[in-house]
Amino acid sequence: MKRRAFLHTGFAAGVLGAGAGTVGTVALPTFLGASPRRLAGGSVRLNSNENPLGISPSARHAILEGLDLANRYPGDSRTPVVEAVAQKHGVGTENLVMGAGSTEVLQMAVQMMGPDVQLVIADPTFEDVWRYATPWSLKVEKVPLLADYSHDLGRMRDIVRRWNGPSLVYVCNPNNPTATLTSSAAVDEWIESAPDNVFFLVDEAYYEYAESQPNYWSALKYVKTNPNVMVARTFSKIYAMAGLRLGYGVGHASMIEKIGFLASRNNANHLACVAAVASLEDDGLIERSVHSNAHAKKIVEDALDELGIERLPSYANFMMHRIKGDLADYRNRMAEQGWLVGRPFPPMLSYNRVSFSTPDDMERFAETLRDFRSRGWV
Repeated sequence: MKRRAFLHTGFAAGVLGAGAGTVGTVALPTFLGASPRRLAGGSVRLNSNENPLGISPSARHAILEGLDLANRYPGDSRTPVVEAVAQKHGVGTENLVMGAGSTEVLQMAVQMMGPDVQLVIADPTFEDVWRYATPWSLKVEKVPLLADYSHDLGRMRDIVRRWNGPSLVYVCNPNNPTATLTSSAAVDEWIESAPDNVFFLVDEAYYEYAESQPNYWSALKYVKTNPNVMVARTFSKIYAMAGLRLGYGVGHASMIEKIGFLASRNNANHLACVAAVASLEDDGLIERSVHSNAHAKKIVEDALDELGIERLPSYANFMMHRIKGDLADYRNRMAEQGWLVGRPFPPMLSYNRVSFSTPDDMERFAETLRDFRSRGWV
């Protein structure tokens, strides 16, 4: 039996399970077209900064075609995606390290530094980074964000100057969980004036959502010449591949060689690799995602402004807004209405992070906010 015919009949016959309503009894096109934003019970996920449009149609096709080799280790699958990413960024393949999502790349970068290094990060920022430092006993310095929720680069630099040893500076830009920007010119100035014992890990997971901003650009321009700069990117966000786990780091060849010793040999799985190549070839994917996100964001902004609820400016696919009362109560009430909203992000416990779903979903979310206002909950 042909593979595609088997997939369409075998899945429907219960290859993956049995019972009405389970994956094993729905037709394959329905299964593959399942919404990436909605759980089985109908709740909509607004808590993980996922792309609600789902993966590219060409990536779906590539995954189906790639199932023939899913029994093989992904060594041969890595080469095309590494070459495609290198071409996209104008770097050599020696400037790239792959990861199971950019989170693994961040982990490798932190743990490459060793126990005598100081890690300097914003507070709040992507929390996994300081957690990666914990088992290696790195000294962690958390620096509160400025009043505009950008990184306090001045204070971060002072901390680095006072440290008698090497430092790793983590800059998440746009920042997670605040979705705010830090001036790229200010980041550049620090990179260009920093001594040789200061290393920069620049997390650009949400780059595509902010690249049109005049005060924002990538740090990729340093990776060929500066051995102390690495940029982390991901296929999880704009390419909607969060569940496939594929990210990469771009850096000087000497840094990538060192980091490579910490990478698991088969961390980029075969189906993620073929989906990534197809996604990079989909010329309209980024435009579609950015357009949908901008529309959804405007709906949320208008609703919050209408209700007089403070919000942070967003340059990503999520937003932080002020809440009334206890965060746990707010999240539980939202869950009762079918919305799974963001977890706590200390010290900003009087705010909630909401990820943008489709414009239709966010229209309904806005109505929930208005209903909450009528009940005195927001």
